[in-house]
Amino acid sequence: MKILIFNWQDIKNPFGGGAEVHLHEIFKRIAAKGHEITLACCKFDGSADEEIIDGIRVIRKGRRSLFNFHVRGLYKKLIKENKYDLVIDDINKIPFYTPWYIKEPLLAISHHFFGKAIFHEAGIFSGSYVYLAEKLVNSIYRNTPFVVVSDSTLNEFIERGFKRENFSIVQNAIEQERFPMKICTKFEMPTVVYFGRLKKYKSVDHLVNAFSLIADKVPDARLEFIGRGDFQPELERMVAELGLTNRTKFYGFVSEEEKTEILSKSHIVVNTSIKEGWGITNIEANASGTPVISADVPGLKDSVKEGVSGLLYEYGNIKQLSEQILSLLTNQTELIKLSLGAVEWAKTFSWDNSAELMLNRCEEIIDKNNHI
Repeated sequence: MKILIFNWQDIKNPFGGGAEVHLHEIFKRIAAKGHEITLACCKFDGSADEEIIDGIRVIRKGRRSLFNFHVRGLYKKLIKENKYDLVIDDINKIPFYTPWYIKEPLLAISHHFFGKAIFHEAGIFSGSYVYLAEKLVNSIYRNTPFVVVSDSTLNEFIERGFKRENFSIVQNAIEQERFPMKICTKFEMPTVVYFGRLKKYKSVDHLVNAFSLIADKVPDARLEFIGRGDFQPELERMVAELGLTNRTKFYGFVSEEEKTEILSKSHIVVNTSIKEGWGITNIEANASGTPVISADVPGLKDSVKEGVSGLLYEYGNIKQLSEQILSLLTNQTELIKLSLGAVEWAKTFSWDNSAELMLNRCEEIIDKNNHI
């Protein structure tokens, strides 16, 4: 097969996240089976206009803020050069509205809708732009086949009036060989870690406030952050005001090896986001032998097996979050039980399996189109 994919970013883009990992890990495996994969995406500082990454041809055009205006022209240029069996639209925030102009068989991928949650991150102007752009998905993509990453996202589409038969689920996963898949030696001090982008809508400030409530009860506990983002200055201000500076560490961007080492040594990983498509960071923590305390919200709740791989708390309930953190830091038996369960849960997620599901879905759509 020859497959053309449109996504805002590629795996090397510093603004990339779980959606880019999902796309790359799956389609590099499909490319390895002999299929021809082309990804069109935006440029970033220092990027090449074109390169091959893990067998995927990556073509970059335009800056991140305006890439959606380049998509239609890129499509016309690329189909003149090649005949594609399938076009994939990986929807992320601002859709490309490809059903309006794509003539080849089309498959859309969606991780989640921001919906009103976008206003937690953006101002009224930018937030309204994203909110209204997502609203148009309801009519423009109504009859488009979809792949989604979780039951939560599927339910969102059904609530918007989409037909269940147009959807299949291809979960996020992990490369298990990159993780210890066992409980490792922990930091000497009880350590609570946030792992992900430091964005306002991720509600990382909830963790800072929750930690402050248990700081006196576990005086040697530490709070650490893996990741970077424009909300970091606000978090640093909060940490200083609460007198936690000497007990807090911001790692910023870390290598894959360092990430795994920190996750493995941590006692608990906490995920506070208001909404996600899934929770790949939760599974990576579990694969490092560390349980997760996560907000009970769409996407994240799909990646936590409550009472086995971690705990769920009511989003925004700082008191409940602090109580769960305190409970695990002071109950070694429960912490070990969840750590063991976390590893077993992580073993059920494999990119090889997800790639096979995606490949079958692509073949199904192409075959169905050929019989129309």
